[in-house]
Amino acid sequence: MFKRLTLAALLCAAALSVNAGGQSVTSASASRATATAKTQQPHLIESGSYTNSAGVRIHSPAHTDTGTAPAGASAQCRDGSYSFSQSHRGTCSHHGGVARWL
Repeated sequence: MFKRLTLAALLCAAALSVNAGGQSVTSASASRATATAKTQQPHLIESGSYTNSAGVRIHSPAHTDTGTAPAGASAQCRDGSYSFSQSHRGTCSHHGGVARWL
């Protein structure tokens, strides 16, 4: 019984360590992780929100972990943060002004 379990464990380990293309699972997993990281949305570093002049709650300008624009951002401020403002007036006012509109 012990020999069968040991053999089964060895076969499972061998099957898990190499995929059909002969590439090790570790490097295949790393490749998938890299591809997934490239397609994932950036995460906001700062939290917080404010109520705009229309009475709508908006996320405050924030930097991202990747430096790329997050979904829903309307502008990038001169300090590198991204604004979610729904109007041009006052956008990035405490962040050096608007560097570019998105």
